[in-house]
This record gives sequence, C-alpha cells and structure tokens, in this order.
Amino acid sequence: MKILLAKLHLWPRTLVVQLIAVTAVAVVISNLSVAYWFEHANEQQNEASLIERVLDRATTVITTLRAIPPESRPVVMKTLSSRIWQFTEIPRPAKAEPMTDKEVQLARRLASVLPPAAQRAPITVQLHEKPGGIAENLLPVGSDHNSEAVRIIVPLDKQTYLSAVNVRLPVDWPVEIVVATIIAILLSSTAAALLARRVVRPLSELTRAASVVAHGGNAPPVKENGPDDVRNAAIAFNRMTEKVTKTLDSQRHLLSAVGHDLRTPITAMRINLEFVEEADLRDRLQSNLDELQSLTEQVLSAARGTGGESKRSVDLSALVESLVADLDDMGEPVTWQNHNNPAPVSCRPNEIRRAVRNLVENAVAYGSRADVQIQDSAAGYEIVVEDEGPGIPEDDRQRVFEPFVRLESSRNTATGGTGLGLTLVKAIAEGHGGTIALENREHGGLRVRMTLPRIIVAA
Repeated sequence: MKILLAKLHLWPRTLVVQLIAVTAVAVVISNLSVAYWFEHANEQQNEASLIERVLDRATTVITTLRAIPPESRPVVMKTLSSRIWQFTEIPRPAKAEPMTDKEVQLARRLASVLPPAAQRAPITVQLHEKPGGIAENLLPVGSDHNSEAVRIIVPLDKQTYLSAVNVRLPVDWPVEIVVATIIAILLSSTAAALLARRVVRPLSELTRAASVVAHGGNAPPVKENGPDDVRNAAIAFNRMTEKVTKTLDSQRHLLSAVGHDLRTPITAMRINLEFVEEADLRDRLQSNLDELQSLTEQVLSAARGTGGESKRSVDLSALVESLVADLDDMGEPVTWQNHNNPAPVSCRPNEIRRAVRNLVENAVAYGSRADVQIQDSAAGYEIVVEDEGPGIPEDDRQRVFEPFVRLESSRNTATGGTGLGLTLVKAIAEGHGGTIALENREHGGLRVRMTLPRIIVAA
C-alpha cells in the first residue's frame, strides 16, 4: 500500500505528516471496527426486542378489534395506525403464505393468546419483508420502500382478517460516532505531531550538522536531547565528528611536517647539483628533482583538500576570467566566453583558482586547447572547460578521480603528470558542496563541468 501511494506521489515525505496520517487512519479504522461491532450486536438485540413489541402491539390490536362491533373497526384501525404501523381489514386470503421455522414459531405464539376459535384459522407472520412486495394500501402512509417490514395476518372473524404491517424507520447516521471519531483524530493527531516534532527537531539539527561536515565545514556539537534513540544518534554523531576533526587536524599537522622535511633535502640536493660537473647527469638529476618536488606539492595539495583557507564571497565570473587572462598572457591556447551577469559564491578563492587551473592545464595538455565559460544551472553555477582531445571512455570517467590514475591508452603520454590533478579538483569541488562531472562532446573532445552552489554554509 505504501509503495503504491509513493508511486502515485500521495505518500507524505515528512515524518510529522506521516505520523499524523498513520494515526488518523488507525483511529478511523478502530472507530469503524468498534462501531460495526456494537452496531451488529445492537442490531441483533434490537431485532429480538422489536419482534416482541410488534407481537405485543398486534395482540393488543387484535383483541381490541375482536371485542368491538364490525362497523366500528375501520375507525379504530385508522386511529391506531401511524407512520410505522398500518392496520387494515382484508378478506380471507385464498392461501396461506409460506413461512420459515422462526415465523411459524411466532405465529404459534400469537395464536396462543387468541380465542380457541381463532386458533384454528391460519395465522401468517412474515419477517424481513420488502415494502415493495406489499400492496400500497396495506402500508403506512409515506413509508420508506427501502426499509424492512414485519407483516402479520390474523383472523378477526370467519370472513375478515386483520393485516398489520410494521415498517422499520431508517437508521439514522451515527452522529455520535462521527463526532467521537473526529475528536479522536484531532487529539491523536495533535499528540502525534508533538511527538514527531520532539523527534524531528533533533534529527533536523543532526541533518544540518552532517551537511556542514559534508561541505567541508566545522559543525558545532549537536544537542543531545530527545528520545533515547535520537539522543544516542546525536551522541554518536558528536563523537564521530570530534574524532574526524582530530584525525584531520593530525593529518594536516603531519602533512605540514612531512612537507617541510621533504622540501629541506630537496633544496639541499639542488645545491649539491651545482657541484656535478657532468652536464647530462646534472640535467637528469635536476629533472628528477623537479618531478619529485612537483609530486610532493601535488600530494600535499590533494591531501589538504579544503583545509587552511577561509571562505569569503567572491564573483566567480571575475575570478575565473582573471585566471584565464593570466594563462592567455603566458601564451596558453585558452579562450574565455564572457559571463554577462555576476556569479556570487562563497568559496575559498585560492582553492577554486587551483582547481580551475588544473582543469585548464589538463585540457591544454591532453586536448590541444581549452574553452572556458560559466553557465547558470538550477544547482548554482557551472564552470565548463572544453577541449578538442580524444575524450575519456565512459567506464573510466569515475576512475580518473582516483589518486595516481592516468589513462595512458587514451591520453598523451608525453605530457607526464602525477595523476593527482582531478583528485585535487574533486576534493575542492566537494569541499565547497559542489560536484564535478565529465562528458564527451558530440563532435569530439572532453567537457568538464564543475558545479558550485550559490549559497554555501560558511565554514
């Protein structure tokens, strides 16, 4: 049922509304069940009581009519008739109507109170009759033809019989049950809403804190209140966040120390190279040192990810345009498509410059040139970098974000590289609450989209 409602988009998505809906449905079903149970039991009891009253009334009327002159009977029968009763004098029936065992027992009970002469005449009792099957002149005036009737035919004398028809009044709608159901729904829904709010409020705080952490920020501790299950989740989250923060801080400190320790021997080795007399050997060692230093810097940048710099509001369009202009001045084959409107974002500018520079340098190295632009999207702003290279197979588009992965079979191997550029770009994008995606262009080349949201939770 829930799956069907979800497919039809009828199932509520929030916990509060779900609790209210489930509680209201449960109250309605329980009240309907109780109402049906009592109504069914009450119906059986009422039917037995009704039959007794009908027999008593019929006996009284028959006794009265047999005791008065025949010419006075019509007036008495008209007087005794009502909205639910109709007494009519009819000729002797040509044949007796068939009766059930219960109806035969009632007919015998009725005959037992009549004079001995009347007991030998046929007496008919019919239960659960439809008024539509009875002649109109034998029914109470204005009777409901959809209800049930009890019909009794008893002899008054040798030639005439009494037709006594009792029609049940239509059952009124159980207003009390409806009112009780509405009050129960309101009370239980209010209680469910209060309970859900007590659960949802700490969960909402937990969700916001988790979102801040996912976007690279430092979330404040979540309040450890609410039901035990929710409170335990908040306690576990706070412990996890504290441990992750300590781990990241320790990692940054370790990386800083490692970076310092690596730079020192690299610098010393560069100085010692000046004493190498053989030019070819010196050039090879210099090339190895350059590669080692580049690898060290990129590893440190990728590992630090979003650490160190504070966020501030900048115009993303101006930031990217400035970077492209610098690369163009250096002679790089880079073009910029102007973005007419400002693109304000809250970001770490140096990290964004580093990420976009990596994308542009990759496009130039592997695709001959780079076309850069900023596009508006529902999620925020997209920094789009296109090249004219061979593109990347679909199966490898996620793998290239892993550290030290290089697609030698599809990329130019002469350009070198450490395989950390896209790893760093992805870390920066996700640290700003954004995404990065790769797609091959229709007419050749690769298109990279780095999306940054317009509104970012401040770190």
